[in-house]
Amino acid sequence: QVQLVESGGGLVQAGGSLRLSCAASGLTFSRYAMGWFRQAPGKEREFVATISWDGGVIYAASDSVKGRFTISRDNAKNTVYLQMNSLKPEDTAIYYCAANLGSQSYAPREFDYWGQGTQVTVSS
Repeated sequence: QVQLVESGGGLVQAGGSLRLSCAASGLTFSRYAMGWFRQAPGKEREFVATISWDGGVIYAASDSVKGRFTISRDNAKNTVYLQMNSLKPEDTAIYYCAANLGSQSYAPREFDYWGQGTQVTVSS
């Protein structure tokens, strides 16, 4: 069965950094585009970043993400990463990893599999 397991979340002060990991199993990882999304309580799921099978990346257009987050992948380890720097309180959310066998996309509906999420909390 397909499993995506996020890790690396936690509590961090504003301005700090976290590196999230998502370990995939049960699929041919290199065939999938991978994405990161986040969702705060009472808010809709929000696109953060995606990376294609060959390393092409797309980031959210929001200034809140641009220049601070970096998505990467290691196909040998079946793992996708999200490096988050200069964290802000508004980054607080559950961060989800997702896998998409189709074309690279920022739309949640296009992703086939989802992890359970990892909590990121940024204090002021």
